[in-house]
Amino acid sequence: MRSYKFLLIILFSLFGKLVSAQQSNVYNLQQCIDIAIKNNLTVKQDSITAQQARIAFLQSKDNLIPSITGNANRQLSSGRAVNPVTNTYITQSVTSDNYNLQGNVILFNGLALQTAIKQTSLAYQAGKMTFQAAKDLVTVNVITNYLQVLDAAESLNQTQSQLAVAKENLDIAETKEKYGANLTASTYSDFKGAYAGSQVAVVQAQNSLDAAKLSLFSLMNIPYNKDAELQPLNAEELKGQYGVDPNQVYETALNQLAQVKAATLMRESAEKGVQYYKGLLLPQLQLGGGIGTNYSNLNAQSYSEQFSNNYGTYIQLGLNIPIFTNHIKKNAVALAKLNLLNYRYIEDNTKIQLKQSVEQAYYNMVAAYNRYQALDAEVKAYTESYRVVKIRLDAGVITSDLFLLAKNNMDLANLNFISARYDYYIYSKILDYYQGKLTQ
Repeated sequence: MRSYKFLLIILFSLFGKLVSAQQSNVYNLQQCIDIAIKNNLTVKQDSITAQQARIAFLQSKDNLIPSITGNANRQLSSGRAVNPVTNTYITQSVTSDNYNLQGNVILFNGLALQTAIKQTSLAYQAGKMTFQAAKDLVTVNVITNYLQVLDAAESLNQTQSQLAVAKENLDIAETKEKYGANLTASTYSDFKGAYAGSQVAVVQAQNSLDAAKLSLFSLMNIPYNKDAELQPLNAEELKGQYGVDPNQVYETALNQLAQVKAATLMRESAEKGVQYYKGLLLPQLQLGGGIGTNYSNLNAQSYSEQFSNNYGTYIQLGLNIPIFTNHIKKNAVALAKLNLLNYRYIEDNTKIQLKQSVEQAYYNMVAAYNRYQALDAEVKAYTESYRVVKIRLDAGVITSDLFLLAKNNMDLANLNFISARYDYYIYSKILDYYQGKLTQ
């Protein structure tokens, strides 16, 4: 009895591992998106860039805080030296210690520090938007590739069904051939050729599926698993009209798309950069102060007494006026202006490319939907034609070439119908991306 229970435990354990292994080969859309974002190197790099921008922003705020430094030193001298107690020259060994603490704060420098805070804040926000844009782009690429895999898988199923029908027709023709019941001498060879053509179509469809899966795994940046399967999406009916025109999609994208926000923020940051360098051309007002003390072995007082009695303090107000600095600051302003001009071009180009991409995706989606509708009618017509021709073939009224023509028309229409439906899904998801609806 014990051995029987032990055997059951082993069997259940192996079954559980088998089920787990099978489940690990099934990916849903969200898993693919999460894996791709996690492993994408561009996303990782943009994350680092955003963190660097955050540190620069924090540092710009810390620059308003007074800086405090301290130093301590011991000096050993021999021969002719200055007596630190009497301030007269002596000829003997002297040991002296000095301790100082200084503080400094900038009171005014043309508001450059305050402008730097605004500049780095905008750059930090732009960095976060660039990071988000990278994730968005990975998301839409995964979604489109995921749909392409489903498209290829459905097309493979369709060709396999067509192969099964071709095999059935071939078997019937072969049986009739044995009894001389085929209408023409070429009937059997016609169906044999059609069956071979269906086999080729299955091979091609399988290759297309493998290529689509390989592309998806490349996006996820993980080793390719040829046995992996994708979880089908809920087959929603095609919406037909998207609900908004391309101009509305574009206007929404200007306000929602992270890529556009990043370009705008970088341009605004560059504007603050010009103000920052202009501020450095103005005089700088600083407030400083410090405290210090010292010790010498020539003093009769103890170390602690000297430390307490020898301290001194100071406070100073300094004005630094840049009269001529080898044009360094002037050229810095000129470079900042060119940097601003460059980011203006980047922002303008981003918006131009966005408008073109939105229009292309929109009209591709409309074309796919119109094609889908036309193919829907075509599939129904050719399916009915095939049904009638099949009846007439079985009755021996028509030849095989007319039947195969009707079958090929129906098969091609079905494959085109699948392709048009997934094209519509893909372009509608791209339009969702442009409107910021795919943010993770």
